[in-house]
Amino acid sequence: MAQQRALPQSKETLLQSYNKRLKDDVKSIMDNFAEIIKTTKVRAGESLMKLVSDLKQFLILNDFPSVNEAIDQRNQQLRALQEECDRKLITLRDEVSIDLYELEEEYYSSRYK
Repeated sequence: MAQQRALPQSKETLLQSYNKRLKDDVKSIMDNFAEIIKTTKVRAGESLMKLVSDLKQFLILNDFPSVNEAIDQRNQQLRALQEECDRKLITLRDEVSIDLYELEEEYYSSRYK
């Protein structure tokens, strides 16, 4: 009879051992699955970042209407600046011409020549 009691006790120990191994293995599987999910998320994030970068590059290189509009705006700004400079130069030329004429008049009408 002692052997019959020893046998069920060893079965119980064996079952507990199996149960512990099962829990450990399931926990290990869950941990591995969580790591796989994290890695997948990182790769998906990196893939999205690369896609966004590619789209920006495509847009910058191939958005001719926007580029042309920016060039036209800059041309208009520079033409306005050129016209303003031309007006100032013409005004300065006229003022210098008037002053020079007055100085010539003064010089030629002076008795100290």
